Amino acid sequence: MTITVEMLKDYRRELEGNEAAPTTVARYGRVARDFAAWLGERELTKENLIAWRKSLKQSAATVNVAVAAVNRLLTFLGRSELRIKQLRLQRSVYRPAERELSREEYEKLVRQAEQSGKPRLARAIETICATGIRVSELRYVTVEALEEKQVTLRNKGKTRTILLGAALVRKLRLYCRERGITSGPVFVTRSGKAIARTQLWAEMKALCQKSGVEASKVFPHNLRHLFAVTYYRQHKDIVRLADLLGHSSVNTTRIYLLTSGTEHQKELDAMGLVLLEPTAQKSRTEQQFR
Repeated sequence: MTITVEMLKDYRRELEGNEAAPTTVARYGRVARDFAAWLGERELTKENLIAWRKSLKQSAATVNVAVAAVNRLLTFLGRSELRIKQLRLQRSVYRPAERELSREEYEKLVRQAEQSGKPRLARAIETICATGIRVSELRYVTVEALEEKQVTLRNKGKTRTILLGAALVRKLRLYCRERGITSGPVFVTRSGKAIARTQLWAEMKALCQKSGVEASKVFPHNLRHLFAVTYYRQHKDIVRLADLLGHSSVNTTRIYLLTSGTEHQKELDAMGLVLLEPTAQKSRTEQQFR
């Protein structure tokens, strides 16, 4: 079976018709195109699908995204019996420190955006971090939503409503007054279009050198992680947090709550299960009785 260009176009249209996120449509479409090129004149069999999976040289997580895209393509083509399994991943207990954005680093980014004369970027960063919304959901933050102090978000075929904090509403109202935005989306380009994810990412990356924050930590999705960690530490309610983030499963939310390796080491030391050397024990005892 040859996967034709028309089949690939129909597949993208099917994804769009089922309200898949634009990033998902683009990524799945790209994977499907690459898979079709790899398959070529080979027969569409489970053996060849497994061989294709083995040929992928990316990380296990990236391979699993590719498998999900091709499995969905197989279902679309009426060949769901050929679907293959994803790679099994060992669940990590902490996030790499080089990707962990701290509150202090977040504040540096906001201040640098202000100092660089980029108020739109500063308010966008604060909005994502203060609400936990996806960058693609910024377009739902409108002047009308500020009046109601809540935003109705539509993403991945689901609708949810989140409240806006008073401090954020005040800042965004002031921003709108200064920019002459009287209706519609708050975060728009000069032409009036909603700001794109890629543009926001590029603007955030430009802040790294001046703010002293590592570029590996600076991307919009990390702001959602910081919101999730901060919220959970205060409220310890993972079910409510899953609702706020728009997750269908708390298992997804758990990924957002991974601490950094450095913090995990501190937690292990705080358990006190390694016996202190006699001199250190004596010093601790003396401090207790001072």
